[in-house]
Amino acid sequence: MYDEERSHFANDDFSGFSEKEVRHGFIRKVYGILMAQLVITFAIMCIFIYSEPVKEFVHDPKNVWLMIVVMVATFVVLIALACCPNVRRSFPTNMILLTVFTVLEGFMLGVVSGKYKTEYVLMAVGITAVVTLSLTIFAFQTKWDFTMMGGLLFVLLIVLFCFGILCAIFRSDIANIVYSCLGALLFSAYLVFDTQMMMGGKHQYAISPEEYIFAALNLYLDIINLFLFILAIFGKKD
Repeated sequence: MYDEERSHFANDDFSGFSEKEVRHGFIRKVYGILMAQLVITFAIMCIFIYSEPVKEFVHDPKNVWLMIVVMVATFVVLIALACCPNVRRSFPTNMILLTVFTVLEGFMLGVVSGKYKTEYVLMAVGITAVVTLSLTIFAFQTKWDFTMMGGLLFVLLIVLFCFGILCAIFRSDIANIVYSCLGALLFSAYLVFDTQMMMGGKHQYAISPEEYIFAALNLYLDIINLFLFILAIFGKKD
């Protein structure tokens, strides 16, 4: 989603990836952080899904201010992590901000998931997990280099955004399904793209090993967006 930032850390050669041990250590760190983010997010979502008092509280029109505050805080933290290299490279500030962002994102996902029937939310989670695992294996195994597609993916993201605005103006169930399917496909491609950016090796572009927070953040956002589009395709609201 943040191609300008991605390209800022991409070049044809990174000495940090010259040794396999460095690369493998970087990948393990990124996936360790990512798994912790996903566990926290799912735990928070479960509170909103299974707790009726919490669900009623956040969906009460009187408490709409809470969602606004959370959204603003989420964007502020995201901008700090995505646009401020010194912040995301400074430990433990980077981990604290990433944890705060994950909790805020979990809150928003919980609010959205609370509007759908529980079985469909869990089905969307399962489908997302299977798709994510499959695409990750594909990204590691394929000889195709997706790191060169950053510009194309960004253009498609802009097109999808404009299409989403049109869907919001001209209400249509068919258009919404098409929009959700296209969004799921786009973020599936982004997931492969970001995975290969993290891998380095023979790919043309790679992320610096120092940017483990940025790499985890990219993968996390890809998975979250993929989940939301899959939920919109298969989910039924209460």
